[in-house]
Amino acid sequence: MRDLSKELLDWYDVHARAMPWRTPPADKRAGVRPDPYAVWLSEVMLQQTTVAAVTAYFNRFTMRWPTVADLAAAEDGDVMAEWAGLGYYARARNLLKCARAVVAEHGGAFPADHAALLMLPGIGPYTAAALSSIAFDLPHAVLDGNVERVMARIYDEHTPLPAAKPILMTHAEALTPDARPGDYAQAVMDLGATICTPKSPACGICPWSDPCLARQRGTAPELPRKTPKKAKPVRHGTVYIARRSDGAYLLERRPDRGLLGGMLGWPGSDWVDVSLDRPEGTPPVNAQWSKVQGEVRHTFTHFHLILTVMLSDTDQKPDAGPNTAGYMTKTEFGPSDLPTVMRKAFDLTRH
Repeated sequence: MRDLSKELLDWYDVHARAMPWRTPPADKRAGVRPDPYAVWLSEVMLQQTTVAAVTAYFNRFTMRWPTVADLAAAEDGDVMAEWAGLGYYARARNLLKCARAVVAEHGGAFPADHAALLMLPGIGPYTAAALSSIAFDLPHAVLDGNVERVMARIYDEHTPLPAAKPILMTHAEALTPDARPGDYAQAVMDLGATICTPKSPACGICPWSDPCLARQRGTAPELPRKTPKKAKPVRHGTVYIARRSDGAYLLERRPDRGLLGGMLGWPGSDWVDVSLDRPEGTPPVNAQWSKVQGEVRHTFTHFHLILTVMLSDTDQKPDAGPNTAGYMTKTEFGPSDLPTVMRKAFDLTRH
């Protein structure tokens, strides 16, 4: 097994992907150590998000907040606005909680200890393992979707996910070397992302082609198996976009807990499962409202959403509510500050 790890590390030394948060193998040999802040920030951003989507966000975050202490001192609204469009907004809230805990409890430096990392807000087993191995070269196995696929194919494991996770973790742990575990973790992820891909894996150029049981048995394209998912329900709702004569828009700040927590958005109804009638909710101001042609369609992790958009040009003051942010001018707010579903509603009014 350890021979397999060496073969993969030899491949990684030549083929490692270049990423702004990654310390290349050559730099590490020259004594450059990975930045735990960059590793942590990238791993949080990459959860259920592609490298291509994350890169620009990572660069903006690290330019604006170069250290974990800088991020800990940031305004919540600024961080949430910078995160807008990346999705899974609980990650941004946990990002701030974790940064502040690192500053308050660890003097602004991530602890080089797996158990201590697990005690930080928002850091679960995966992120703790990634930080431990990549940032501190501790021998902890990292199991993301790419690694699951590689392990399932190397061992020809047909138990469907998610039940297969403990089995695949055992395999991943057996292959993790004591030397260069951080590079090895990134090498397996690179292998899954670039060669052992979900469709049409490039087995002919894979450094693990010979020992791969799934390649030998012709089962690689069908692995890993997955338990069929239930169909997502469809929910409906209404949002109200009020535009003042000076160009300001009426917005709300969503509650910290729940979907899109802490983000700016348009006032509106609850999002509910309905058969015919769509919920209208209560308009935020007493004004003349018109229905915008078309509708917003957006998919979240657990449901599809269809929104009706109502528009009004009005100078009426809004009813005071617990989430009302008030009218915001063009200098205070831009469409890029909105989460994707709310930006879709805004875009609909521009057609």
